[in-house]
Formats: sequence, C-alpha cells, structure tokens
Amino acid sequence: MLLFTLASIMAVFMGIGVIFVRQRASARPLSLKKIVIPPVMMSTGALMYVFPYFRLSGVEILEALIIGLAFSLLLVFTTRYEEKDDELYVKPSKWFIGILFGLLILRLGLKSILSLSISPGEIGGMFFLLAFIMIVVWRLSMLVKYRNFKKQQAI
Repeated sequence: MLLFTLASIMAVFMGIGVIFVRQRASARPLSLKKIVIPPVMMSTGALMYVFPYFRLSGVEILEALIIGLAFSLLLVFTTRYEEKDDELYVKPSKWFIGILFGLLILRLGLKSILSLSISPGEIGGMFFLLAFIMIVVWRLSMLVKYRNFKKQQAI
C-alpha cells in the first residue's frame, strides 16, 4: 500500500511537471526534431519487457492498445495549431490541464482496480504500453500536420 501511495504521489508531481514543460514548449515553433524525439526516447522503456516480471499476455496487450488509442484520440482532437511568422506552433489549450488531470485520475483509479487481480509488474507494463501508444499516435498526427504545413510553404 505504501508503494502504491508513493507511486501515486510521484504520478501527480510528474503530471505537474508535464504541464510546465508543455507550456514552455508552446512558446517555440514545431520542428521535426521536437516531434520525433519524445517517442524515440520513450521507446527505450520497452526494455522492461526483457524481464518476465513486466511481460504481458495477449489480452493485456490488446487492452492497453485500445485504451491508449482512445486516449490518443482525445489528444489528437484537442491539439490546435497556429501559424506565426511562417512557423507552426502548438496552440496552448485550455483543456490540456483538465485532460491531463482527468487522465491521471483515471489512471490512478484503473491502477487501484487492476492491482486487485494483476501483478504490479504487469500493471507497469500495461501503463507503459498505453502511454507509448498514446504518445506515438499523437506525435504521428503532429508530424502529418507539420509536413502538410511545410508542403504548403514550399508552394
């Protein structure tokens, strides 16, 4: 129970950190590097699956994929862009903080429910996969938007 509480507190602090990082990032224009690096760096976390403690069953993988895709659609459809000085910026969203905290609360709720029947390692593996899918789909949508913007500029 202590470990669960500490992990939950840490998740709240990480969520607050993400808010500050996203606010600062919106002040700078999008670039290919800014879009691609986060999912590439996050992909190193998949090394956790080398250890049997974190491995998932087919059903757990499918559940994480479906929930990750659903959450990513929320990010994709609420991300707005603006053009300034021939650059593309992610427009700060009033919904972002609410969405982030909503996802955090949902995550904590799911974690407490799942911990009754699934080991902590499997829960960690599922939440990593969920977050990775969510970020990859969101960043791919950003990449498509960015490339379309650059094509329009070339004309």
